[in-house]
Amino acid sequence: MKFSESLKKSSYFQNVYRNGKSYANRFFVMYVLENNLAKNRLGISVSKKVGNSVIRHHITRLVREAYRLQEEKFNSGLDIVIIARVSAKNVSYHETERAVLHLGNLHRILKNDTES
Repeated sequence: MKFSESLKKSSYFQNVYRNGKSYANRFFVMYVLENNLAKNRLGISVSKKVGNSVIRHHITRLVREAYRLQEEKFNSGLDIVIIARVSAKNVSYHETERAVLHLGNLHRILKNDTES
């Protein structure tokens, strides 16, 4: 992730949950909160309800890669937390990418395509 870093501390996650705005689709829930930094911070949460550790890590890698490849489309200065739902258990990469962009669009955190 060129323009972003990971959101790691539990207190940062809690702050985004408490103060951020959330939208959801079939596979994921996305919380967004402005962080007053020059870069984004991405946090990914996959519960044990979704599956065993292999499945959870697979979903985490899919989400991280989908975000990384579409990173330039997102505005800067945001804390983003993506929570996987149980239905994300058998999700493909392309569905993951579409779902992440869909949530970004709902939050209005994607840059306008008119600039390019």
